Amino acid sequence: MNKQERSVIEQVQGFNTIDGAGVHLVRVLGGGTVDKYNPILMLDSFDSDNPADYTAGFPMHPHRGIETISYVYYGKMMHRDSMGHEDTIADGEVQWMTAGSGIMHEELVPEAPKMLGVQLWLNLPKKDKMAKPAYHSIKNNDIEDIALPNGLGKLRLLAGQYDGHMGFKGQYLPLDYYDIHLEQEGDVLIDTPSHKSVMIFTLRGTVKVGNTVVPEKTAAKLSAGDVVKLNNQGEFAQVLFISSEAINEPVSWGGPIVMNTNEEVYHAFDELKAGTFLKEKVNYEE
Repeated sequence: MNKQERSVIEQVQGFNTIDGAGVHLVRVLGGGTVDKYNPILMLDSFDSDNPADYTAGFPMHPHRGIETISYVYYGKMMHRDSMGHEDTIADGEVQWMTAGSGIMHEELVPEAPKMLGVQLWLNLPKKDKMAKPAYHSIKNNDIEDIALPNGLGKLRLLAGQYDGHMGFKGQYLPLDYYDIHLEQEGDVLIDTPSHKSVMIFTLRGTVKVGNTVVPEKTAAKLSAGDVVKLNNQGEFAQVLFISSEAINEPVSWGGPIVMNTNEEVYHAFDELKAGTFLKEKVNYEE
C-alpha cells in the first residue's frame, strides 16, 4: 500500500519578545496557534551570541496544567523548583518538567559563547492536569545519536521512539521529539502513525517538506499522513521534529496556567494569592 506523505498546511515564524526578568526570545507558537498545533501550546526560540539577551533568566514563577520541555543545544540552563529539584543542563541536553497540579520554578541561564535552543509547552489532558509535579533531565548519555540511512546526517532521539530505538518516555501524552541534522543534499524519511499531530521547527537552515520550503526559525504544521520527507536546502540544516496526540478538549490559558475552563484558571490564581497553590510537599530524595 502506498504511504501518504505529509505536507505543510501552515507556517509560523513568530515575533521578538521579552520574558522572564528580561530574556530576549522569539515566541513562535502561543495563544493564537493552540488549535492548529494542538497539543503544543507554546514554542519559544533562543538564539544569541550576546549574554545580555538571556542572563537575566526566569525568576521563580508558577505553572499548572502543562509540561515544559526545554532543549539547550548550545549554552546552559539551571533549574530549581518547589519540589526540591536542582539541576543544570548544557550543550545538547533536555529538561522535562511536569507542572501538573502546581509547581514553582526558576530557570537561570548563565553566560555562554552561544545560546541556542527552544522551550515547548506540552498540554496535559483534563484527567492529568492535577497530576503530581515532577522533573526529569535528559542528559547527553541518555540521548542516542542515530546515523541516517544515506550517511548525510544524524537523528538525536531526545524523547519517544524512532525506528525501533527508544528514548525517554513521558508519563502522559506520548511525544516523539527528534533533533535532526542534515548535511548538504541530505534527506530523511520518517514514518508517522496517521493519527499523530506532527510539526517541525527549523532551528538552523532551510528544509523542504514535500513541495514546500520551510525557512530557518519557522514552525510548520504538517497534514495527516503516514510519512514525512525532509530535504536539506543548503549546506546544513537542524530540524526539530515533534509528534504527539491532539487533545480534543477546551483550552483556557492565563499566563503560566493552562486549564480547561476559565473558572479553573481563576481558581488557580485565587490559590496563588491565598498561598494554597502548591499541592505537593517537597521531597528532596527524588
